Amino acid sequence: MDNVEAFQNKELIAKLPKDGVHCYAGNPGKIMRNRVVSIIFLLLSAALAVFGFLNAKNGVVMIALGGVGVVLAVCFILVFCQTFLVSKFRVAVDYNEKNIVLRYRYSKILIPFENFDARDGAPDQAEALIDKNFKKGENAYLVLDDVFEDACYQTSIADLESKDDFEKLKADCFAIADAYGARNSKDKVKFYYEKNLDDKADSEEADIDKIIAEARSEEKEGKKEDTEE
Repeated sequence: MDNVEAFQNKELIAKLPKDGVHCYAGNPGKIMRNRVVSIIFLLLSAALAVFGFLNAKNGVVMIALGGVGVVLAVCFILVFCQTFLVSKFRVAVDYNEKNIVLRYRYSKILIPFENFDARDGAPDQAEALIDKNFKKGENAYLVLDDVFEDACYQTSIADLESKDDFEKLKADCFAIADAYGARNSKDKVKFYYEKNLDDKADSEEADIDKIIAEARSEEKEGKKEDTEE
């Protein structure tokens, strides 16, 4: 890996906050919806489990239904509990430890500032369809990337508590990415569209080389015919 300090801009780093943690909570509407849905399905799963075990004497199928009900109930309990975690924060900028922190289920993903890049994101096909048909306002996306890992994360206005929170998070992340400059490392892991652009460029370069080679071949053939005449 490159010496990451070589890409850092000391003046920009000096302008960043020296301490503190900026927390960005999840969308309260989405949190409430997930709670209601998880409770409904929890009750249905519990009913399935009770029904299956009460009728266990009728065969293995009923026992299996009871087991499935228990597993589903546990899953929905975990989903319900997870909503309380993202209500505290979904993404955080930790200036004390110099990390971008993402909440993913019951774990925290840490991206050190010196490895971090931020850029505008874009919805996939499913997200674009949801944005078009169900979102009242315009949505926007932000990519949060550990440039030395073959994975990156994306959040949007719809994921956070408010548009103002999204814009503040975006400003924080862009300032950190500009200051630490990890995106400039030759050892960064290229995101999929960057790889596609490189492949396209290589293909176009190969086509140009082919055209030049054909032109030269035709020119040589022409000269050869003139010499023979």
